[in-house]
Amino acid sequence: MDSRTISESGLDGLIACPVCDALYVAATPATGERAVCERCHTVLIAPIRGAIFRIVALALTILILLFSSLFMPFLRVDAAGLSHSASIAEAALSFSRSHMVILSLVTLSFIVFIPLARAMLLIYVLAPLMFGRRPLPGARRAFRWSEAMRPWSMAEIFVLGVGVALVKIVAMVHVELGAAFWMFALLVVVTVFQDGLLCRWSIWAELDAAEAEGV
Repeated sequence: MDSRTISESGLDGLIACPVCDALYVAATPATGERAVCERCHTVLIAPIRGAIFRIVALALTILILLFSSLFMPFLRVDAAGLSHSASIAEAALSFSRSHMVILSLVTLSFIVFIPLARAMLLIYVLAPLMFGRRPLPGARRAFRWSEAMRPWSMAEIFVLGVGVALVKIVAMVHVELGAAFWMFALLVVVTVFQDGLLCRWSIWAELDAAEAEGV
């Protein structure tokens, strides 16, 4: 792609690869097809039919799973005749007993509050588009915030960390997995599906088109 083609397309018609920064003239592929970076093969545009409805449905699922699992039993440990069970909230807030309140709040934010906020922001942005309506005020800013939160949404990292810890202690104590653990495990699967459906370029294009048409 030569520089003359890029300059003639204008900045609004360009897309940069988020991995290698290669610059391309954006061209929407057919539904079900993908536009891929020629240099590093990162997927740049991947429109999927009905993706907005599915993303909203998965975001609602994330909200339900997180709210439901917050105070349900996560793990129960039995050892030497003693037993102890804890929920997600109790596990995160246990640091506060050692005067580490900030660490407790940060932990709870990463595994609960940020995933909740990101799901609600996606619903706020995409729900009007799903019904063919004009985006709500601040939709572009809300979507930008949801993308900024994505690296800090660590509910699935928490589950993987717990899984690694269980492998190490299961030979020493008896461990029972609570309902909240399986909800968080399901949350990992839902999050993977949601990220796979989320074509960011397509959403920005939808927001631009809806605002321009004033639907």
